[in-house]
Amino acid sequence: MLKDEQIVWAIRQMEDDVGPVGPSLDSRTPFQYLISVILSAQATDVSVNKVTPILFAKYPEPKDLMNAKVEDVEQIIKSVGLFHNKAKNIIKTAGVVHTKLNDVVPETRKGIMELPGAGRKTANVVLSDVFDQPTFAVDTHVSAISKRLHFVDEKANPLQVEKKIVSVMPAQELHQAHHTMIEYGRKYSMKVDPAKETNQLIIKCDELNAENEKSN
Repeated sequence: MLKDEQIVWAIRQMEDDVGPVGPSLDSRTPFQYLISVILSAQATDVSVNKVTPILFAKYPEPKDLMNAKVEDVEQIIKSVGLFHNKAKNIIKTAGVVHTKLNDVVPETRKGIMELPGAGRKTANVVLSDVFDQPTFAVDTHVSAISKRLHFVDEKANPLQVEKKIVSVMPAQELHQAHHTMIEYGRKYSMKVDPAKETNQLIIKCDELNAENEKSN
């Protein structure tokens, strides 16, 4: 595995490559952003951004969405994966936010994860993007990069990836690191045959990993 300082170096190399990047989900109110993140599970941000303007034009506030018919919401978000469950979850979440939380989105991981359809990844994204908290969300791109560049073992789960990145990166850089790794994953494949690899950062990380293994 790469050493902590090598991981930090690699992430900063990615930042130099892809340039400044930020959230790709359209920014709205904290509640609408929460709903967008829930919808983005196992779906692309592009697909979510196509349906949310229609969804939020019709249901802008929690009280509006909580009273929506599931079939109507499904019709709007049907192009997004798992739309049946997501429609039910966002209506239930809207109900909780309005009736129990006075229309205020929780600012804690525990509070967000108690909402229907919101897991740890959703909580970390919302806390980072909306509330500027030093959390780090792990999606498929982040996980694939972390394993291919030897940040973590190939069998590491998302929580292990999250804890590793959080433990090595300065807290103030976690927000940028998350979005940088996502953009880097979109730009480069992490499934190329090592023998045919042309990505110089991946090649360098392979070399560093080999050197580290020899020294252990």
